[in-house]
Amino acid sequence: MVELEYLPEIAASALLVLTLGAEWLHERRTKRMARLAFGPLGRAAAWAQAAPYLRSLAVGALTWGLATLFVLVPQKHSTDGGASVSDARDPRHILMVLDVSPSMRLVDAGPQRKLSRMQRARAVMESFFDRVPLSRYAVSVVAVYNGAKAVVVDTTDFEVIRNILGELPMHHAFRSGKTKLFDGLEEAARIAQPWNPGSATLVLVSDGDTVPATGMPKMPASIRSTIVIGVGDPQAGKFIDGRNSRQDVATLKQIAARLGGVFHNANESHVSTGLLAEAFGLESENPFAALTRREYALLACALGALLLAALPVLLHRFGTQWRPGVVEDKWIPRPVEAHAQRAQRGSMVRAALAARPGTEEARSS
Repeated sequence: MVELEYLPEIAASALLVLTLGAEWLHERRTKRMARLAFGPLGRAAAWAQAAPYLRSLAVGALTWGLATLFVLVPQKHSTDGGASVSDARDPRHILMVLDVSPSMRLVDAGPQRKLSRMQRARAVMESFFDRVPLSRYAVSVVAVYNGAKAVVVDTTDFEVIRNILGELPMHHAFRSGKTKLFDGLEEAARIAQPWNPGSATLVLVSDGDTVPATGMPKMPASIRSTIVIGVGDPQAGKFIDGRNSRQDVATLKQIAARLGGVFHNANESHVSTGLLAEAFGLESENPFAALTRREYALLACALGALLLAALPVLLHRFGTQWRPGVVEDKWIPRPVEAHAQRAQRGSMVRAALAARPGTEEARSS
């Protein structure tokens, strides 16, 4: 019993051989009529001689595409805003470490300095996710303040991420104290430890407030690249807890360098598309690598059907230069005009004969 997995290849091969045999038999039967169809040379145009093979390939491609679509498992699309990871055997991840300390609620962010740092972080990350193919990634979020907590792990629902980036007061889940960004990085490293090597991108969003100079955790092999995003005014800060809080650009750059990543000051500009492409490896990917067996089957159906439909028209118009039948040329006179011309020539001949001496017409005159 033939398995359905190999049905498209078997069906396409059988139809290809059958079509080639039919084309060979048709050529034998019509060979004696070649001069009537193609003129004295008895052969079609050079490209038209490949028509039997093109027609056979088109039938094979169309058969393979339809059979493949028949045996493939239908795709499921949910309406709850979620998206499925493209390849469960090799999933990709976005691991976000989000600073939720009270300093992130200070209003000094954005181009006009009228947004809180958390609101600016939300706007930047929404733009971030708009340009990242989320259908191919699972997102995890680690909240960090005076400690670290995993909020969600490997979600494919962007609305969950949007809710986390909103005005959710997650700092109440921690004890009051200083921000410990390194605790968030340690928790991120623990989550990413079992993932496949090079399958995750780490995104750190913070104002860089009260970051220690030592104690940087080591990231596992699953972290492919790191983006450190800073929010808040890097020049003039705001007072909180008896101190001046502002975006610590120097410290965030140091974190990015020690993690082998890049830093971006997102207080006024969003993360550039080039930086995202470099961090996620999108610019080096082959565009055909994302095509699945289903897309190839649809492409085979379209090309096969188009070739089968276009071949008769192309053969009729450009298959041969021989045009049998009566062709009316403009220089050939029409019947009425020809009769008038013959009558005129006859009268001219009679007039010439009458003008000659010794003729009967001349003697009678």
